[in-house]
Formats: sequence, C-alpha cells, structure tokens
Amino acid sequence: MKSVSELDAEIRSLEVLGLRDLRKLWAARVGPPPKLRSEELLRLMLAWRLQAEALGGLSPETRRLLRRRGAVAPEGHALGDGAILRRDWQGRQIEVVVKADGFCWDGMTYPSLSAIARAATGTRWNGPRFFGLRENGQ
Repeated sequence: MKSVSELDAEIRSLEVLGLRDLRKLWAARVGPPPKLRSEELLRLMLAWRLQAEALGGLSPETRRLLRRRGAVAPEGHALGDGAILRRDWQGRQIEVVVKADGFCWDGMTYPSLSAIARAATGTRWNGPRFFGLRENGQ
C-alpha cells in the first residue's frame, strides 16, 4: 500500500504530463483511454483513479445514492421553461428558448446548450460557458 506522501507525489507528477503522456499512463493503469482532448479533465480523472486505487473508491452507500439520484438535468434547465438565452456570435444573434424537453433554437429542439453552440458555430463549445451561464468563463 502506498503512503499518502507517495500518492501525493504521483498525483503531482501528472501536472507536467501532456495529453499524449496522460493517455499512455491511462492505458497502462486503467485500459483504453477515453476520447478526451482536455488535458485537465484527463488529469483529474487519472488523479481520482490513482486515489481510488490507493485508498478505495466510492463506498457502496455512495454508489447506491448516486444510482438513486437518477438523470441530471442539463445545465440551463433550472432557468425555467420559456427562459431566453442570447449570444452574439460573429455578427449573428443566437437566441435559445428553454423548454421542458430541451432547448429550442432555429426551429429545432436540442438536448443541451453545448449541442446548440456546436451547431451554431461549427466548433465544440461548452454550452453553458458559450451562453454566459458560467462565472468567469469557467
């Protein structure tokens, strides 16, 4: 069993690894790496895996509670049915209406704000960030 200081050192060592090396480490420790392009997210996932491996993962009670919680509503649904989100993008105004079953834009209903941001811009975006729902652009 690793000491806490050894575990801390192993987790700190992740900070200097690039995406390629993080994926290699994931493959060696866990299996096929997820198809992520975010170094930070993969780094956090690896750190959790290393901690779970060394200290134990989620307790059975926590796992049960998480399963019982059910599906999580997409971010932005809490604004309420009928709320309108607007964003100016390259001279075009994107207006989205929050609906009970998703988000309506340009005559179509999408499951998430990220799907709309991608459809509107042609690139991957975090939808809540794109529409200004995250503080400080987080």
